[in-house]
Amino acid sequence: MRVLVTGGAGFIGSSLVRHLLTAYPDAEIVTLDGLTYAGHLANLHEVLEHPRHRFLQGDVCDGELVRGALEEVDLVFHLAAESHVDRSIEAAQPFVRTHGMGTATVLAAALDAGVGRFVQVSTDEVYGELPWWDPGCAADEERSDSPGGAPQPAAAQVRFTEETPLAPRSPYAATKAAADHLVHAYHVTHRLDTVITRCSNNYGPRQYPEKLIPLMIRKALSGDSLPVYGDGLHVRDWIHVDDHCRGLIAAARIGVAGRVYNFGGDSERTNLQVVRAILAALEAPEALIDFVEDRPGHDRRYGIAFSRAQEELGWAPEADFSSALAETVAWYRSHPHWVDSVLTP
Repeated sequence: MRVLVTGGAGFIGSSLVRHLLTAYPDAEIVTLDGLTYAGHLANLHEVLEHPRHRFLQGDVCDGELVRGALEEVDLVFHLAAESHVDRSIEAAQPFVRTHGMGTATVLAAALDAGVGRFVQVSTDEVYGELPWWDPGCAADEERSDSPGGAPQPAAAQVRFTEETPLAPRSPYAATKAAADHLVHAYHVTHRLDTVITRCSNNYGPRQYPEKLIPLMIRKALSGDSLPVYGDGLHVRDWIHVDDHCRGLIAAARIGVAGRVYNFGGDSERTNLQVVRAILAALEAPEALIDFVEDRPGHDRRYGIAFSRAQEELGWAPEADFSSALAETVAWYRSHPHWVDSVLTP
């Protein structure tokens, strides 16, 4: 068996590669990555010399290269993507190219190669935003300063499901939604066996330091101010990258063709709660928090329901957010060389 992971030198992709080498002990794992700002060989350090792992550097929009990478491949995990909403606001064109043309190129090559299954790794951001609630309040509390005045108990129960209409609100999310539509179209039109997965915010070791958790850890360790958008009450559900990878493998193995599966961590937190937890783990003062101008179109809340994954895949998140976040902070604290290597041009 041969498995191709596009974007396999990124944060989630490299974690998936390590999981796959264990989950498929007789398979060859091929990593294809362009090694742009978020993809680094440092993420694959432990497996670069593994006898069942092969690394290819290249662009997913390069049809000839992709066709060659897909020779005799049975399973594709498509993770190649541009990263970070802020970058998409500054320049949307790379996101259109990678998520649109890149996905179309890999799909066409997978169809021609007779790939057995194509797993599209997407995001909950394609669903838009949810009614706000404050996970720091008791379940029966109402907050008079809640954005929109939403009552806590009612809003807390509303989460994205696989049937939630797509309503992306950033160039990043819009182009990921376009990629999802392309994948579904190949399933309907060409009968390509596809599964689409959508996850909440990932965290864990080796995440590129522009994302919230590693950025705040790095800033706090340096004694710099920690920039928090707006009032800091934007809510995200957090899933540990290892839980996410277990879900991806389960979807590849027993997911129903043509289906969408959501993966969440059941760990909704405001950004301010997360930042304060990081400061507490580092014994750094909260005075380092610096509230800055909010991001344009900043989605107020994401929350994801994953009952389908539980019922059909037997999957559920295992990580406890508080302890796993502390472990993540400890990893970055003990791996300054990794941070330096990925930030060095």
